[in-house]
Amino acid sequence: MHDALKECRMVSTTSILGYGFPEQSLRLAMARNPHFIGCDGGSTDPGPHYLGAGECLNSRAAMKRDLRLMLRAGVPAGVPVVIGSCGGAGGEPHLQIVAELAREVAREEGLAFRMALIHAEQKAEDVKVWLADGRVAALRNVPELTAEAVDRSSRIVGMMGAEPFVRALEQGAQVILAARASDAASWAACAMHMGLAPAPAWYSGKMLECSCASATPKGHDCLLVTVRDDHIDVEPVNPQRRCTTLSVATHALHENASPSVHEEPGGTLDATDCTFEALSDRAVRVAGMRWRPRRYDLKLEGAECVGFRAITICGTRDPVLIGQIEGYLEEVRADVARRAADIGLSSDAYRMVLHVYGKDGVMGAGEPVRQTASHELGIVIEVVAADQETARAVLAIARVVTPKIDFPGRLCKSGNMAFPFSPSDISVGPTYRFSVFHVVRQDDPLALFPIELQEVTP
Repeated sequence: MHDALKECRMVSTTSILGYGFPEQSLRLAMARNPHFIGCDGGSTDPGPHYLGAGECLNSRAAMKRDLRLMLRAGVPAGVPVVIGSCGGAGGEPHLQIVAELAREVAREEGLAFRMALIHAEQKAEDVKVWLADGRVAALRNVPELTAEAVDRSSRIVGMMGAEPFVRALEQGAQVILAARASDAASWAACAMHMGLAPAPAWYSGKMLECSCASATPKGHDCLLVTVRDDHIDVEPVNPQRRCTTLSVATHALHENASPSVHEEPGGTLDATDCTFEALSDRAVRVAGMRWRPRRYDLKLEGAECVGFRAITICGTRDPVLIGQIEGYLEEVRADVARRAADIGLSSDAYRMVLHVYGKDGVMGAGEPVRQTASHELGIVIEVVAADQETARAVLAIARVVTPKIDFPGRLCKSGNMAFPFSPSDISVGPTYRFSVFHVVRQDDPLALFPIELQEVTP
């Protein structure tokens, strides 16, 4: 631990590694002499596929571009580069892919550095022991975890807090690549490593995790946050953007049920009494945050394969059809079921969903607007089955049936749906759902996250 300093300056380059940022913005940021640079690497926003399949959210090329710029800026200047939730989902495959990108950049750019890899993937046997010991609890609107659900999971990760990052910094890491982590944890760790108080350290993380989402106009760009013991200052480095009291205050709503209470591993960040002061037309000071330690709970995330998906996309502009779309789609479902039965597929052999955009394609049954006013509707037909061939077979039936079903007042003599692609049927492959979305009580915040140190050379 360093002696307490007056301030810690941190630069977040982008909201997720691979989303990109202007190279000139990083140059401007480095001119402000930051103590740390980095970015968050992932999220559950894209759904469970990336965790279950072990695939990265962003392309290798995009991640390498962002990483190259950060390593070229940080390593020669002695500024640690810190990235959490590598590869999108933060599993072991994702961490190893980003680590290999770092080694490639080191070889290509002639860089040498100590790199810490912080692992987060959990063994099913360990999770079942925690479950049997009564240490696992469900999050809101999530069923209780079972041993069977654990066994079905393709991959389970724990979401680390700040402590593993602090330990890696104490061990002299110049580049830290972490698997699944709380979005704010890496930033809170850097500030606390320099002796700053937990409350402003964690609040800085809430601002830095999405880079310039707290600025206007929003965009993937570099954000500078200066942390002091009783406040933080938030400012975009790109002169084309600015932070306002409104843009910074409203960002506290990001991915949180409460605008003032934020639950993190080991504590609660209480922003109830925060104040927001404009330091200029581009920078805002936030003060009044509090940190309340509590029992250390860590989130667990797991994904299981539930079948194989196939989709097709079509659209209609037929006003007579649109005026009776509900009844029409019911006829489609019934006819598909009959024709599937003709080839030996019962209704429990597949699941078909018709997503109707222009009606309720975004919110589904939760859509409050019940009367369709669109002049055209887009339909995504989705079929999930136990194997890809069955999914494709049912989808092929649905693709034939959907444009051909008769309806009162029909004027067209042929199909009344437009298909934008050929081939129209798209095999998506394995489909996943979250099987573990729970918390585990853990007294040691480091126990689940081993740190591996590597000396990287050109």
